[in-house]
Amino acid sequence: MSLVIATPQLLATAALDLASIGSQVSAANAAAAMPTTEVVAAAADEVSAAIAGLFGAHARQYQALSVQVAAFHEQFVQALTAAAGRYASTEAAVERSLLGAVNAPTEALLGRPLIGNGADGTAPGQPGAAGGLLFGNGGNGAAGGFGQTGGSGGAAGLIGNGGNGGAGGTGAAGGAGGNGGWLWGNGGNGGVGGTSVAAGIGGAGGNGGNAGLFGHGGAGGTGGAGLAGANGVNPTPGPAASTGDSPADVSGIGDQTGGDGGTGGHGTAGTPTGGTGGDGATATAGSGKATGGAGGDGGTCLLYTS
Repeated sequence: MSLVIATPQLLATAALDLASIGSQVSAANAAAAMPTTEVVAAAADEVSAAIAGLFGAHARQYQALSVQVAAFHEQFVQALTAAAGRYASTEAAVERSLLGAVNAPTEALLGRPLIGNGADGTAPGQPGAAGGLLFGNGGNGAAGGFGQTGGSGGAAGLIGNGGNGGAGGTGAAGGAGGNGGWLWGNGGNGGVGGTSVAAGIGGAGGNGGNAGLFGHGGAGGTGGAGLAGANGVNPTPGPAASTGDSPADVSGIGDQTGGDGGTGGHGTAGTPTGGTGGDGATATAGSGKATGGAGGDGGTCLLYTS
């Protein structure tokens, strides 16, 4: 008794190839139908008409046979496709039953399978499940909802890759990637950060997962895009500072010196300039030398504005 091995993927590929061949043959038959079935006699004699009728009858018989062959070909392709599907479903059922028997003790004891990939997160922000303790990849984390951090990727066991972190919700950080296998495996990539809600910084990208003894660490996630801030508003100018007082004029005989002008007031915040210094006093010339008083200092501006 010889053993026969059937691979569902190869059967499905063969069915697709046969379907393509059948389509091409049908197209060629349709293109040749009119030129071959409608043969015109070479002359008006009986022999030419008989030869044309013979070729036309042969072409019509060929077209009828081609229709039957095309129908058989289509049935064969359908049977092959169905067989591939049945083989695949049978293999999946056997795999589930076998893995169930192998993983049942470790799942009951540790809550984690021995062999197999972890399930991906489905609910918003749900982390991916851990892979098998012996062999298996961690599941991918799900994307977070509004303002929710993305789910973290599941960790691998001894051999396997960590799951990727889920993308962060609006304004939230991305999920961290799962760690790779203890012996061999790459860490999962961190999730992308969410876009900023208002003007400000977007969510941070998730951290990449660590690798095991052999492997590469996962890449960190890209940070979320921030939104532009509002334009700055120009300040309202404050009132002008007061002008310094001018001293009284002096007069007399001999050298006389006028009093100094008062210092101008300080400008308030937002005032373009400080106050104007007071005028120096005027000295009236007598018989001696007269000197006018010095003008007061201008006020200082607390906030520079151009």
